[in-house]
Amino acid sequence: MEPSPAKGKPQGRLVVSTTLDAKDELEERLERCLGIVTSMTNGLSEREANDAITAHVCKGPQQHEEVCLGLFAILLTEPPQAQRCYRDLTLVNRDGMNVVLMKINQILMEKFLKLQDVCRTQLVWLVRELVKSGVIGADGVLMTLMKQIAGGDISSKNLWLAESVLDILLDQREWVVKSGMLVAMSVYTYLRLMVDHGTPNLLPLRQKEVDFCIGLIREKFMEVYVIGRDLVRLLQNVARIPEIDLLWKDLLHNPQTLSAQFTGVLQLLTSRTSRKFLACRLTPDMETKLLFMTSRVRFGQQKRYQDWFQRQYLSTPESQSLRCDLIRYICGVVHPSNEVLSSDILPRWAIIGWLLTTCTSNVAASNAKLALFYDWLFFSAEKDSIMNIEPAILVMHHSMKPHPAITATLLDFMCRIIPHFFPPLEVQVRQGVCASLTFIMEKRVLAHLAPLFDNPKLDRELRSMLRERFPEFCSSPSTPTEAKMEESVPMEMDNHILDKEDSCYDNTEATFSDDEEEVNNKGKKREFRFHPIKETYIEEPADISPYVDQLDEPLKEKVLQLQKESDMEVQCEVMQEIVDLILEEDFDSEQMSTLASCLAELFKSHFRGDVLPDEITEESLEESVCKPVCLVFRNLCQMQEDNSSFSVLLDMLAELYQKQPKIGYHLLYYLKASKAAVGKMSLYEAFAQATALGDLHTCLMMDMKACQEDDLRLLCYLTPSIYSEFPDETLRSGELLNMIVAVIDSTQLQELMCHVMMGNLVMFRKDSVLNILIQSLDWETFEQYSTWQLFLAHSIPLETIIPILQHLKYKEHPEALSCLLLQLRREKPTEEMVKMVLSRPCHTEDQFTTSILRHWASKHDDSLGEHVKALLIKNNNLPRKRQSLRSSSSKLAQLTLEQMLEHLDNLRLNLTNTKNNFFTQTPILQALQHVQASCDEAHKMRFSDLFALAEEYEDSTKPPKSRRKAPASSPRSRKGAAPPTNNEDDSASTSASEEEDSRPKAPKRKRKGSSAVGSDSD
Repeated sequence: MEPSPAKGKPQGRLVVSTTLDAKDELEERLERCLGIVTSMTNGLSEREANDAITAHVCKGPQQHEEVCLGLFAILLTEPPQAQRCYRDLTLVNRDGMNVVLMKINQILMEKFLKLQDVCRTQLVWLVRELVKSGVIGADGVLMTLMKQIAGGDISSKNLWLAESVLDILLDQREWVVKSGMLVAMSVYTYLRLMVDHGTPNLLPLRQKEVDFCIGLIREKFMEVYVIGRDLVRLLQNVARIPEIDLLWKDLLHNPQTLSAQFTGVLQLLTSRTSRKFLACRLTPDMETKLLFMTSRVRFGQQKRYQDWFQRQYLSTPESQSLRCDLIRYICGVVHPSNEVLSSDILPRWAIIGWLLTTCTSNVAASNAKLALFYDWLFFSAEKDSIMNIEPAILVMHHSMKPHPAITATLLDFMCRIIPHFFPPLEVQVRQGVCASLTFIMEKRVLAHLAPLFDNPKLDRELRSMLRERFPEFCSSPSTPTEAKMEESVPMEMDNHILDKEDSCYDNTEATFSDDEEEVNNKGKKREFRFHPIKETYIEEPADISPYVDQLDEPLKEKVLQLQKESDMEVQCEVMQEIVDLILEEDFDSEQMSTLASCLAELFKSHFRGDVLPDEITEESLEESVCKPVCLVFRNLCQMQEDNSSFSVLLDMLAELYQKQPKIGYHLLYYLKASKAAVGKMSLYEAFAQATALGDLHTCLMMDMKACQEDDLRLLCYLTPSIYSEFPDETLRSGELLNMIVAVIDSTQLQELMCHVMMGNLVMFRKDSVLNILIQSLDWETFEQYSTWQLFLAHSIPLETIIPILQHLKYKEHPEALSCLLLQLRREKPTEEMVKMVLSRPCHTEDQFTTSILRHWASKHDDSLGEHVKALLIKNNNLPRKRQSLRSSSSKLAQLTLEQMLEHLDNLRLNLTNTKNNFFTQTPILQALQHVQASCDEAHKMRFSDLFALAEEYEDSTKPPKSRRKAPASSPRSRKGAAPPTNNEDDSASTSASEEEDSRPKAPKRKRKGSSAVGSDSD
């Protein structure tokens, strides 16, 4: 079923697209596979068709994938054939539906919003069938589908999706309760959605959600307990529903009826909520946009992005409830690296402050403030992260001057929540809030709190309440220097253990400047920015006691043995025995998550420090991959991808990845360094699809980012392999390139350039290099210079990227302009190059165009003259009104006749007192004559000196050819310009006649000169 060629882009059957959208690669591939299956089965009976596709599958893995994806595509696009296609799919697939599951995950994460309505309906139907069939991995797909149900959205499509997924969960309840994570995730999702479904027409749906959640909470409470303190927050929001009210009574007064291990609500409130729950209530699109804002957008340039986000997700009355999800996500999931914290990237507190100002109802505002302070209430320095409580204090600190009302309302909320959150636990809540404030000061997020708590901008009643609640934080330090003299306490940012080479920021004064008068030793105001601090790591023995008792006896015995052994070789032997146990047919897959938790804890020391050996040899590389965790990698490399054992090990690795994200780049290192993994780099793609992310690009970028933060040498070592093995993921955007150039030094840059020139590394390709270079214009100076050096190491024609000139401004982009200037200097000009150079707006301080034109005029005057002539005549033939509209309708620079004349006049002035004959060339003089004949008086006056050359050429067309070069020495030519050498056979009479011809024109020359001066000053 190949699309018929047409001038316009044909509309696909899978994804909704416009004529401006590029053809979707996934859609193209599915259509290609659909065509293969259709051509194979056309005109055959059902049995013959089945035999044909079975025979095709037997030919090899590629044919197996083609058939599976072809049947998958038919199933999505042709509902009448869905049942038959699913039956065929279950019969012919040989990988436990792995190929199909990976594609479903990819569609859900990347394409779901663009799916045609029919395909969306069919996709949900297919997920239902996979769940019915008990396919391994269907729970992961169902959780990804659940993530697409948007909070704060009661549109018909979103309600349909919420009810469809709920029906699957209700119909297959016995299957659901087998997966502890699915139980917890579905309860978290639907407790949150109940808030949006309170209108009368949605009460039947809400009742189904209530029955489902209450049933699971009462039957599987300890599986739901893993949600942590945010379970209490969600239950508070729906406490008025009768069934929830009864549950609350048991939570508070009869906790043992829910579970013998549950002691009371305080046990829940002191348990931190995992980031995977906080992330599950944002759709992939929301998550991508928020992560972009917190990692790419510069502070001060965020308004357009915030406006777009508000229009898209926060513009309806019911979207008020979404703000809590966003704030919890920002506090609990978005933990920027030290590099981002110390840069001018949009900080988290600024986004949260903006979200608070968009609340239009009191209930939404109260819930948003509770979401912001929620981790404060039962904060424990041992269990909780500084990154969860930092945004609230910084919102208050930074809002004091521009928006004191926001600071006041947050401080008031912080005071009042202590007695009112839950009166029986008032003492514990106060301890939690005080512990948060103490930790904030210890970690030097703020040097001291008195300027915030006792600020004259706050009203007297609030300041009095703050002094009453927090007397210990309201006293100022005895001397202004006291805070400065304290030794800074190191801090860990989001569990990223920083090595010595990473401490490039000032750790001795990690604080904000609180007073405007504070100055540095040079007398200038200190830069107002946050200096990140790192935490000293204290080695602690591995503690697997919370998990090990949940394992079956043989597995438990091996894990305990692994904990006791200190010899690496013996550990590897035990790890192999654990892998063998996992691969046994009777292995209980429900233990996978528990086992992963044990291994992550036992191997945590393996993920600290440098991975790459100091001296890289074959022996040292092999030795570096002889760790127990590498045994899992080795076993995967030795298996066939269609083997069921392969899927089981991948699942185990995916579980381990959730507990220890560094496993991703360690796998990449193993696949590059180990002899046993030669040619197996594609294994990483299977791993990425098996993770909760379910997407190769996202997984790869996250792993490389983690590698960048942990081990720069390893990043450079992996770079050639990553670019060569995953070109579609690395070359289509500048994301990975930016990670690399942001941290490399000049030596590493030179090494990468050598890799490029030796053919080991390709970092740019023609179809995307221009976009990447445009992206790089916002990067730091060294990052941009490094990017251009790497580009120039490639053999990509300069014409490919010359359109970037339209984006470059001389004050904002000096790095790109200087690199382009040096490269253009080596090139012979083409018409496109000259056009782009002349398209630059004229400015007295911008010498780019004049400098390159002068160089070309001296080295390539003939070709430059011809190109300038062609462009002058072409633009002169355009109507003036059209030129004006064209130049004003686009933000990019456009070539206009006036611009060309300005640049040529600047070049004329620059060539004064030189021997350059560029303006004596026939093509230039002809073009100027052509323009002069049709331009208006204003232009004739403004460019009179330029057009004077054309007049001389016009006069010199009558005498013989031998005198053509004479005008260069006439009084009309440039003052001080060197005359060209006359021919030897020129007679004295010829010279005399030239002199005589020129005399009457002298006064005219003078007038034009004076008008030109006036025009220039204008």
